[in-house]
Amino acid sequence: MNDTTPCIQIRRLNPDQDADIPLPDYMTPQSAGMDVRAAVEDEVHLAPGDIRLIPTGLAMAIPNGFEVQVRPRSGLAVRHGIGLINSPGTIDADYRGEVRIAVINLGREPYIIHRGDRIAQLIVSRVFQSRFEVVETLDETDRNDGGFGHTGK
Repeated sequence: MNDTTPCIQIRRLNPDQDADIPLPDYMTPQSAGMDVRAAVEDEVHLAPGDIRLIPTGLAMAIPNGFEVQVRPRSGLAVRHGIGLINSPGTIDADYRGEVRIAVINLGREPYIIHRGDRIAQLIVSRVFQSRFEVVETLDETDRNDGGFGHTGK
């Protein structure tokens, strides 16, 4: 990491209770996402189709100009059908509440989330706020209004 790396302040909401849960961390040196873990007291049983909000026990202060995206873990998705209902989720720089992960079981079998399970990944991204300008016409492109599947691929 270097001086341009954003520093995100993180706070354990229940430090005594959740000291056993590791903080979000990159699992390999080149990982884009930090794995975040479930701070559940008891097992959470997800039947197929169930949606649950899973606590992490963490709050954070993200610097202005950045967001933290919450994305599914590919291993959970492929092996068990566990995804995020709003993927990617966004944690805005002005949010200070608990980070909770909205999981869904898209698989055919029930799935159990245990305390400390890696349930999602967090990606830090720059944010640019823009503005809209109403115009009468837009510039032409080769694609123009060709939508989903328009290239035949």
